[in-house]
Amino acid sequence: MKKQKIKKLLIKDILKKIAPRIGASIVMEPEWDVAGKIIFKNGHTCYFKGQSLDLNPQGSSEIARDKDYANYFMRDLGYPVIPGRTFFSDQWCHAIGSDRNTRAAYRYAKQIGFPVIVKPNSGSQGMGVALVHNKKDFYRAMRHIFEWDDVALVQRLIKGNDYRVVVVDNKLISAYRRIPLNIVGNGILTIRSLLKKKQKQFVVSGRDTRIDMKDPRIAEKLKQQGLSWRSVPQAGQKVFLLDNANLSSGGEAEDTTNTIHKDFRAIAIRLTRQMGLRLCGVDLMIDGDITKKPERYWIIEINSAPGLDHYANTGTKQERIVEDMYLEILKAMEHRKK
Repeated sequence: MKKQKIKKLLIKDILKKIAPRIGASIVMEPEWDVAGKIIFKNGHTCYFKGQSLDLNPQGSSEIARDKDYANYFMRDLGYPVIPGRTFFSDQWCHAIGSDRNTRAAYRYAKQIGFPVIVKPNSGSQGMGVALVHNKKDFYRAMRHIFEWDDVALVQRLIKGNDYRVVVVDNKLISAYRRIPLNIVGNGILTIRSLLKKKQKQFVVSGRDTRIDMKDPRIAEKLKQQGLSWRSVPQAGQKVFLLDNANLSSGGEAEDTTNTIHKDFRAIAIRLTRQMGLRLCGVDLMIDGDITKKPERYWIIEINSAPGLDHYANTGTKQERIVEDMYLEILKAMEHRKK
């Protein structure tokens, strides 16, 4: 019996599928199949690489990729952002003559109060993001970040519901709640076995997500709940395994595109425009529900290249939503100003 081929939707695959709907064609660089160009019916040509599309201005995109700079400008515009500060690797401190090293970062973390969030300043997809509760975990998280980024962001922990809202040219095209990686007990299997089972379900469904069973953040999250890999949750008991809710790290999505409150819709569209972007993923932490009028909320960050392939791989309905979103993006690219 032949092994079933798993379907994994990547952005390039989605673009190839939907481009003919508007008379466009896709040409990929053949060796690595990562970079490509879009040739539109009206003669315009745009390029893309991975998740980055030729739509946003370069300066605005660079600001969006730098969490600290983006926070400064969003705060200056009057938006509530999560309080935090950047710190640097020893190598970078030496290069720029700064004393904002890991020791200074730890003093700041104590000042704002543990637990704190530590994340790479230029990272994406939840890579390196950790909720730390003590000195040992803090230093370990900072070392991990500085293996590939010279700038780390230390932030106060803000609790609430995590949402992503995607905007293209003054139009909201998607909104969904992001739920962190979790398992649901059955009273029989251990947490390790349940997580392995979930990973197999991802593979069968074609979802391009690989859970790192050795991720120290999972072990720490279990420890904080008085659990371990060998614990057997009761039937129906939900156990969260990570604090960040990114779909790329095993999170789940709950669509709210048709139920988002008009004021949150307006906030996301206005912020995108004011940050100089045409395509933007606005990440929100809301003390409440996105379907209700805004009261207490924070901008977690903005993303000028919101990867929607992980969302598309969560189900057939989501796949159709993402195809419709990218169709809107292609139309915006076709009629961009030269």
